[in-house]
Amino acid sequence: MTNKKPPVHDAAEFGLDITQGDDDMFRWFLLCYLFGKPIQSNVAVQTWRLFIADGLDTPWAITQAKGRRLVRLLYEGKYTRYAESTARGLKTCMEQLIRDYEGSLVLMYQQSQDEDEFAKRLKKLYGIGPKVSEIFMRETEELFARRVE
Repeated sequence: MTNKKPPVHDAAEFGLDITQGDDDMFRWFLLCYLFGKPIQSNVAVQTWRLFIADGLDTPWAITQAKGRRLVRLLYEGKYTRYAESTARGLKTCMEQLIRDYEGSLVLMYQQSQDEDEFAKRLKKLYGIGPKVSEIFMRETEELFARRVE
């Protein structure tokens, strides 16, 4: 019996370049949030694609969406056990992101002196634990490297 390692995803795999600004950075963040639940990564990707197709790809769109709409998409994406809690958590996280950083992960990045501070700020958002932060932060190395140049 072999230990199967979970797939390691990156933003480029989904056509995202987080160095290009808030849209792609937020879409990557949303996908990382979904990866953070104890479900298979293909379920997270499928659900993320449903959110994007439904126009739920900004913090404002998610906070303004009815809870039933989020739950329906999460169920459709096969988040059955976690649909209700994920919908509530997403709304809370997005409200916090809007309140604290004007809905902008780029602003959060700009206000962070280094990667450690950025990771700490991320983890203060509701539902963002070490795993989600780790997945998201793999993509920010280039942003912080550019600062040094």
